[in-house]
Amino acid sequence: MAVSKSLPPVSLVRRNETHRLIASKHGQSVLNRIADSSRHLNDIFKLDIATNERTLVEGGIPGGIDVHELVFGLPYAQMVNASFTHPHPLGSRFNGPDRGAWYCGFEIETSIAEIAFHKTLDLLEIGVLHDDVTFDDFTADFSAEFADLREGKRFAAYLDPKSYVASQQLAEKLLQAGSLGIVYPSVRHAGGTCIACFRPALVMNVAKGATYRFRWDGEAAPSVSVANGTRRG
Repeated sequence: MAVSKSLPPVSLVRRNETHRLIASKHGQSVLNRIADSSRHLNDIFKLDIATNERTLVEGGIPGGIDVHELVFGLPYAQMVNASFTHPHPLGSRFNGPDRGAWYCGFEIETSIAEIAFHKTLDLLEIGVLHDDVTFDDFTADFSAEFADLREGKRFAAYLDPKSYVASQQLAEKLLQAGSLGIVYPSVRHAGGTCIACFRPALVMNVAKGATYRFRWDGEAAPSVSVANGTRRG
């Protein structure tokens, strides 16, 4: 990809077992858990297909991403597709409200810090710092050329801890230029590195790892545990 001088440089990123934490409630078996019978489950699936943006896109109905960009027949393909078809209503750091991206950290600690920060903000907005939720770790491999924000002070505006305005504008320009994604220093975990992948097909060898429990007991910093052992307080 030819990159304009106004855009960040491109680097080849090869990284295996990156980490993306997804709320367990969004797991592929959620409909099975609320169905009373196989007939009930079938009815729920039909309703989900009729109203779910991801399944509408997969069925060829236009959305923020073309159906030909999505992945099919691969382990956890639905989880990958959902990250692109279910963006946050306000967007995220490197995507707007119409098209999502696959965000992940090089290390699990980075993903934990990112989730803890954003979930804490959600709780502060409603004035209740009490919650107990689990997130599943989905690992994925990458070997692709990404716009690289890891060097240079001129990229500071795109890493603003309080605003996504500049970073979303950059992402839009990069998408229009055919960019595959962005590699950048984590804003929430010092020394950590993140990827915002723009293309579903580049999210390779997805596998489900450990489940992490985040617990807020009145404090902004949650306790995080995996299995039966506490990871951090």
